[in-house]
Order: sequence, then C-alpha cells, then structure tokens
Amino acid sequence: MAARVVAVHRSSSHSFSKFAEDAIRLVEGLGVEGDAHAGSTVKHRSRVRRDPSQPNLRQVHLLHAELFDELLPRGFAVWPGEMGENVTTRGVDLLALPTGTLLQFGAGAQVELTGLRNPCSQIDRFQPGLMQAVLDRDAHGALVRKSGVMAVVRRGGEVRADDPIEVILPTGKLRPLEPV
Repeated sequence: MAARVVAVHRSSSHSFSKFAEDAIRLVEGLGVEGDAHAGSTVKHRSRVRRDPSQPNLRQVHLLHAELFDELLPRGFAVWPGEMGENVTTRGVDLLALPTGTLLQFGAGAQVELTGLRNPCSQIDRFQPGLMQAVLDRDAHGALVRKSGVMAVVRRGGEVRADDPIEVILPTGKLRPLEPV
C-alpha cells in the first residue's frame, strides 16, 4: 500500500482532540495555520511554563492509522483526530523513521520529523487505560512510544485526505527518533 494521508485536523484551542478538516494549510516555520500549536516557539503548555523561548519542535503531530487498528481489538475505539494529531497517515511506519526525515504531501507541502510524541496523562482522561496501550517494550526492554511523531514545517502548502506521502530519508548518520 502506498503511503497516504487518511485525514487532517486542527484546533484553535488547546483541546486534546482536533477537528476534521477538508484541508489544512502548513505554514513554513510555524505549523498548521489556525492550530493552537502553531508558532516558531513552543506552544505546549507545560513547555511554555518551563521556557517559552524554546524552539517549537512540535509544530505538526502525525499519527499512523495502523495504531487505531491495533487498539480496537484491545477495547479502545479511537478515530482520526481524537488523539490530537494534525495528520493521520496510513502505509508509512512513522515510528521507524529517523530524525530529520522529510515527508512530502501531495502538491509539495513538506515537514521534517523532529521526534516522538511523549504521551501524557491526558490520554488516560480521554480513555482510561489508553496511556498504557500506546506504550510498549521492545525486545531489549526499551520503552516504545506509539502515540505518533512530531515535525516542523519545511515547506508550506495544503494537505488533504488521500494526498500521497513521499518519504525522503536524511543523508549521513541516521539518528532514531527520541521524545520531544
């Protein structure tokens, strides 16, 4: 299956879930136009309290729809946008991509992956037990965070459902994604 966008979302408030849109506009260096997390400096409330001048490495949240497929038989009905992502994807293993990977959507909007979303307690307020369900352990016992990846906008443009996604790997030494 070719990598594609399943759905796009945004919210002007710091709500947990985001609202489905026909299209979202990515703005270079800022994020999703009209989204509460857009900006060149951090917008996540806990990070703003620590240091509001930090660069915003969480301009766009992407989540793989395959996670919903995994959660449903475990009793968690979760649908696109409900976990706060801006872009829901299918057909690309977001968690396995290295830091610095570029994802290009449809006509050319492009984001650069900066790291993993670190799930927080809001997930359990959304659905009790969901936090544990989006965490796992690999064969070596290391924690695996499955609640999506974060990115910054490198080239602006429109993104909509059914847009193809092109994956452009970085050159040089590849670094795994870490929480941001």
